[in-house]
Amino acid sequence: MICSYVVIGAGISGLVAAWELARLEPGASITVLEGSPSLGGKIASVEVAGVRVDSGAESMLARRPEALSLISELGLGDEVVHPAVTQASIVSRGHLHPMPTGTMMGIPSDPDTLSPLLTDSEVARVRNETLNDPSSSDISVGDFISQRLGPAVVDRLIEPLLGGVYAGRAREISLAAALPAMLPAYRDGTSVMQVARGAQPASDAPRPPVFSSLRGGVNQLIAALERALLAEGVTIRTGVTARDVRRRSAWIGGGFEVVTGPVPQPEVIMADRLIVAAPSTPTARLLSQIAPAASRRLQEIETASMAIVTLALPLKTTPTFGGSGLLVPPVEGLTAKAATFSGNKWAWVGEAGTAAAEPVVVLRASLGRHREESVLHRDDGDLVAVVRQDLSAILGKHVPEAIDAHVQRWGGALPQYAPGHRDRVAAVREAVAQVPGLAVCGATYDGVGIPACIASARAAAAQVCPSH
Repeated sequence: MICSYVVIGAGISGLVAAWELARLEPGASITVLEGSPSLGGKIASVEVAGVRVDSGAESMLARRPEALSLISELGLGDEVVHPAVTQASIVSRGHLHPMPTGTMMGIPSDPDTLSPLLTDSEVARVRNETLNDPSSSDISVGDFISQRLGPAVVDRLIEPLLGGVYAGRAREISLAAALPAMLPAYRDGTSVMQVARGAQPASDAPRPPVFSSLRGGVNQLIAALERALLAEGVTIRTGVTARDVRRRSAWIGGGFEVVTGPVPQPEVIMADRLIVAAPSTPTARLLSQIAPAASRRLQEIETASMAIVTLALPLKTTPTFGGSGLLVPPVEGLTAKAATFSGNKWAWVGEAGTAAAEPVVVLRASLGRHREESVLHRDDGDLVAVVRQDLSAILGKHVPEAIDAHVQRWGGALPQYAPGHRDRVAAVREAVAQVPGLAVCGATYDGVGIPACIASARAAAAQVCPSH
């Protein structure tokens, strides 16, 4: 039997779910619904001073296979690029320091690499690691590492790294969900530095790239998926918001009714199988009738908002920026939490900036952390100005006014993996599994990165496809 499918949400997860369904069941009726005018979710692009760059996610973790496998399937293998410059810096007590080597999400494997980023007394505290009694409960990354190595490691190393990934706070992010490789140290009471050392490649082994992207930006992946889906006969509808989901009676074949359109003139779309690839809040709303237990658990998951400020600075008067970028811990009291020197990091961006009608240096900065939405209430001009001010102060160099700038606000963009997150997700999936033909996927569940979202989407498609 050929089934009809509806996928709600056209971010990377929803598009990959539709792509996997088309592969698993050729000829099936597949419809993707997206409430916004464009596809891609948090993968998007913008043109500044004639140079088109990513305005959302800009790279993919290369040490997981999912993204590179998808890229190969879509015929984009020749477009894969890796950072031209990878050395990042971190701000500590008003000064820039190279990112310590051999860390695992900021957790050091060798205390000798931490000076002068940390003071002598802070490094001594790291050397004197305090082991805990074994525990099976969950704990935040920040609380655990603070107990083990002292608060300075959390405040000056882990916070800026986790802030970049989750726009969250290290003392509110689950160790089990965000850093599962460190669980043995917590549950067995063994050394976190030993675990971090064990994760490092041998000194004489070749080091594969950590991150990858596509020439022209990660946004090229969305364009390629759209082309591939349309070629497979998948229907993609943008500007269509799913307002409600109902189960159809078994006596008329079961399945789902997805209600869209204005309340006075609703449109009902029928589907045998349904995948919801939306953030936690809209997913909770859509599942409130058909999977109320899942809906309740999803409502417990908070999200963080952030903004990406992209600046095109005049090449002639812009000082030289060293390395790929910098991270700013919250304890520094600045507004910008990170900056990427895009022309340094990605060769194609540097080439495009030099070739622009008015040559430019492209720079991206990110702002916003969990429960700091007030920062994002400032207008675009204020955010551009504060980025220039913060970077001028950090670098000790005047950052000139931009030729062109763009502010991309991502409201509720990043789910917060609070302690207990894995149990929460397990409960959601258990409740969803009680509804035949229903699956969920996306950054809410098993990881916020692109490879994790792809894995989540493929698993959802396999779950609802009867031929799999």
